[in-house]
Amino acid sequence: MEAHTICISTSAPRRTRLTNPAPDDLTPYEKKSRAQFRGNILFFFAVILLLALAWTLQKELLILYVSALFAVVLMPAVTRIRQLKLRGYHPSRGVAIVILIAAVALVLGVFFTTGLPPVLRDLRNFSADLPQRIPEVVARIKKLPLADKFGIDSLAQRAAGAFDATAGYLFTSLPLWLSHIFDILTATFLCIYFMLEGEHAYQFFLSLFPSSERHRLDSTLKKAERKVSKWLLGQGLLMLVLGVSSTIVFGLLHVRYFLLLGFLMGLFNIIPIAGGVITIVIAAGVAALDSWTKMAGVLIFYAIYINVENAVLTPRIMRSSVNLMGLTVLVALLLGTALAGIVGALVSVPTAALITVLLEEYAVQKD
Repeated sequence: MEAHTICISTSAPRRTRLTNPAPDDLTPYEKKSRAQFRGNILFFFAVILLLALAWTLQKELLILYVSALFAVVLMPAVTRIRQLKLRGYHPSRGVAIVILIAAVALVLGVFFTTGLPPVLRDLRNFSADLPQRIPEVVARIKKLPLADKFGIDSLAQRAAGAFDATAGYLFTSLPLWLSHIFDILTATFLCIYFMLEGEHAYQFFLSLFPSSERHRLDSTLKKAERKVSKWLLGQGLLMLVLGVSSTIVFGLLHVRYFLLLGFLMGLFNIIPIAGGVITIVIAAGVAALDSWTKMAGVLIFYAIYINVENAVLTPRIMRSSVNLMGLTVLVALLLGTALAGIVGALVSVPTAALITVLLEEYAVQKD
């Protein structure tokens, strides 16, 4: 009987490797996953750092944005000046910018020296005369039927308080604006530099995007530029027409403080519906301080103007601009004012127009 030797080979149990495998031991999929994970982490911290930096430099970034936006709005005017031909001479970009700056400075100089002082004088006289005139108006209203049931006295006190607060804000905000004269000058010089060298910055911005998307983004931004410029020009013309026409009509009706009221009518016309309602209520109330006939004349003028604007002016002036809904304009003004005050209100509507064009191109799903 042969002896069989049975050999049992025992192998040591496999130990779990606690250390990460070397990069050479990874599969291509694992290498790609690790790279993506690290990239996401780095991108997250980069975004956090950029947000913190933007919060720290929010004032400077706001000045840069306002300067760039005004440069975009003014560039069509510079282009038109360059197209002028004076005895075979076409102005260069620098000369065109100088001519535009001189024209803007002339208009602002005439406004601040000729137009603004009478408006401020009317505002001061109005705030001083209002407490004395309100009792007369209240006594006149109480003669109307059922006037006592509406609490005329309390309404008059609230109106007087609102007018005093508004007038006080306007007077106190003027020195505040003068204290920011350095910021205004900085924004002005930056706007000039953007107009001079903005194309180089624009091309660098486009180079940050893939070449496949660059042409689409370029055409979209140029479309937004044209739309914003045309909207601002059209809205400015509508405000000017309403301000000048209301000033003339109020002057012919011998309404008190007609310069102030005409200025407010044109200024608040940028707010759809609500701006017109507020200013016409103020104008009618001021006219009622003298007589009901003047108040009726103010209301009749505004009713005629609204029909002319809707039927003639708006279709012709705003037909080529971006179609901004009234709600969009109102929300943009509210958000811009809440974020950056008067400066935010100035740039809110052009920003809303820019966002609208970008959304129409990249987000809206067309049938």
